[in-house]
Amino acid sequence: MKNETKCLHSGYTPGNTEPRVVPIVQSTTYVYDSTEEIGSVFDEPTKSLIYSRFANPTVMAVEAKIADLEGGVGAMCTSSGQAATLLAILNICNAGDSIVSVSQIYGGSLNLFSFTFKRFGIECIFVDTDASEDDIRAAFKPNTRLVFGEMLANPALTVFDVEKFAKIAHEKNVPLIVDNTFPTPILCKPFDFGADIIVHSTSKYMDGHALQVGGVIVDSGNFDWTSGNFPEITEPDLSYHGIRYHEVYGKAAYIIKARMQLMRDFGVYPSAHSAFLLNLGLETLALRMDRYCEHGLKVAEFLQSSDKVAKVNYPGLKGDRYYELGKKYLKGAGGVITFALKGGKEAAVKFMDSLKLASNAIHVADIRTCVLHPATTTHRQLSEEKMLAAGVDPGMIRFSVGLEHIDDILADIEQALK
Repeated sequence: MKNETKCLHSGYTPGNTEPRVVPIVQSTTYVYDSTEEIGSVFDEPTKSLIYSRFANPTVMAVEAKIADLEGGVGAMCTSSGQAATLLAILNICNAGDSIVSVSQIYGGSLNLFSFTFKRFGIECIFVDTDASEDDIRAAFKPNTRLVFGEMLANPALTVFDVEKFAKIAHEKNVPLIVDNTFPTPILCKPFDFGADIIVHSTSKYMDGHALQVGGVIVDSGNFDWTSGNFPEITEPDLSYHGIRYHEVYGKAAYIIKARMQLMRDFGVYPSAHSAFLLNLGLETLALRMDRYCEHGLKVAEFLQSSDKVAKVNYPGLKGDRYYELGKKYLKGAGGVITFALKGGKEAAVKFMDSLKLASNAIHVADIRTCVLHPATTTHRQLSEEKMLAAGVDPGMIRFSVGLEHIDDILADIEQALK
């Protein structure tokens, strides 16, 4: 099936007389006929439903849909995109390990890697997304467990060279994790280029309506965990009856371990109602992404033509630094543009406060146009050095184009520039 069809039909097929729309199963628990049967499920939790901290039919339908859209063997939804990133890494990292990440990533991920992981004894070594292969290899240590990158960075809008980083990660026998939030599987499927694990903040384009916070981890099933570097997956898990995940679950070992072990212990599973709302967003995702790309390019071209704009970042724009890489990996550049005015931060704030249609909001990739100043919001906790390394300068404006009529969006920008 094509993406448009998967968005509507993957994950849930109603039987005779059953609901056409994915139903909300609003229950924490499930009933069994015998004590023996429920006990057996604790030996093999994937056998059946136990408790909605692990799995819920509504959430499972959404997980199956996203896994199908990305081309993975399985997915696990979480309560936020931040939780998805956290569990994706903790699933194979322990105190004393290190990871390699590009520096051009979402501010929340940057803070998690720079400060919180350090408290847990996990070191992050940052490299520039445009680093040479030799510089990337130099960042590896004997205890490096994974490589992390963001497909279309928020807010730097750098395009991650998946094949380059996947090549080096696999040379070193570690997986590549890619945050695919901005492109979504409609514009890019990182598994096709060598990524092993994908994470999303489903709060963004997937939901599309600013209704609920959520995240998801998707497992490609392609990484070979038996290199000896990942005893968490190949050796007995004493917290689950000594199970060896790779022996029992094969290609789905990583994602099953994340559910049976980490979701059990961290409990960051979304509610059935949140998953129901997410599914409604997913049903129109392919249609919306086409319009976001159309609007994004028109706004980027409009801004580029203004004598008040110093710089525009949008990989769909000819002449952009990442235009060629964007053509290689992306079917469209989405609806987020970053730019700087010639007056710097002062002009940026005046422009943003002068917008009438666009909302000044801590959100992005919404159905409605919104605008943000990253340096004083999402990245304000970072030092100036780390901020600049992440691709954020004090005058940067992040403009997220919505689905209003393009003439109205451009008119709002024009009056604010004046």
